[in-house]
Amino acid sequence: MFERSISERTVFSGNIITVKEKIVDMGEGKTSGREIVEHPGAVGILAFDKNNHLIMVKQFRKAVECELWEIPAGKIEIGENILDCAKREFKEETGFFAEKWRFLGEIYTSPGFANEKIFLFEARDLQSGQQLPDEDEIITMTAFSEDEIRKMVLTGLLKDAKTLSALLFYYYLDN
Repeated sequence: MFERSISERTVFSGNIITVKEKIVDMGEGKTSGREIVEHPGAVGILAFDKNNHLIMVKQFRKAVECELWEIPAGKIEIGENILDCAKREFKEETGFFAEKWRFLGEIYTSPGFANEKIFLFEARDLQSGQQLPDEDEIITMTAFSEDEIRKMVLTGLLKDAKTLSALLFYYYLDN
């Protein structure tokens, strides 16, 4: 299956996303409209400290009007290598550097209307430094044990898709 774009127009272009309206040819004489959110992509980091506790950050997310616990993450800059982005974002959000990095996998966050892809990494052998969040970020950082993470998942406290996906990759890959 494939939908060929017949036309498109940019509805909005901002600092993080672009929204486009597209008319697509679905085949067999059918056409339809699509509203697409274009995003440059992001990284997420599943980082474990020396006690094997998972480093998490809590931020208020206006889109859902609540604070969420998440793995450190951030947007890929144009032309930026994904591992370099992961290292940069991890340092900014947590202050940590990691000696060991492993690629876990990639996910599309909401492919029904957005092309955002998040590349997920595991980070280990952490060295502490100074947290350098962006000016528009207020971040709380905490390390959680495996039992605490399990309870957060089972009670619904962890709702962030990239975090849940990273945990799934981690537990299903050969650790």
